[in-house]
Amino acid sequence: MKTPLVILLCAMLSISVQAQHILISKTASISFYASTPAEDVEAKSDKASSVIDTKTRNIIFKVSNTSFQFPKKLMQEHFNENYMESDKYPASTFKGKITDDVDLEKDGTYNVTIDGSLDIHGVTKNYQTKATLVVNKGTITAKTSFKVTVADHQIKIPTLVFAKIAQIVDVKISAVYQPK
Repeated sequence: MKTPLVILLCAMLSISVQAQHILISKTASISFYASTPAEDVEAKSDKASSVIDTKTRNIIFKVSNTSFQFPKKLMQEHFNENYMESDKYPASTFKGKITDDVDLEKDGTYNVTIDGSLDIHGVTKNYQTKATLVVNKGTITAKTSFKVTVADHQIKIPTLVFAKIAQIVDVKISAVYQPK
């Protein structure tokens, strides 16, 4: 009778130990900025979610396109209806891996490279970016920035407003990961 109990306890301990390697961020921040001589466009979402596995160094981000907030309501409307087509493509995702051999369970600051694929507007493209990860008592704070070319994700800009919309967008991401 003791054997099934021991097996059950070992299985539960194994699941608990394995789950400690998974950290989540439910309020990751993603912002973007694009400048043209005609107008600057910026938006931010604090509603992105992300998961990082400290053992495999895999990382995933997901953000609802409609969660981005703009200073002007009309910009937000055009972003969702005309450019991102948020009804058709409701979310943008990034799936990647930290390529550096770092121990994310050990406190410290790590400058790492992340390779992965970014899916925006239904088009997936490979990206590589540098990021700073600060590990402190089981919590990871991550920051990165990179550029996205609008045409790479087949986001169409009408000729009439082509001069008002930047072709390259600066993206900034920050997240605080806590144990699951």
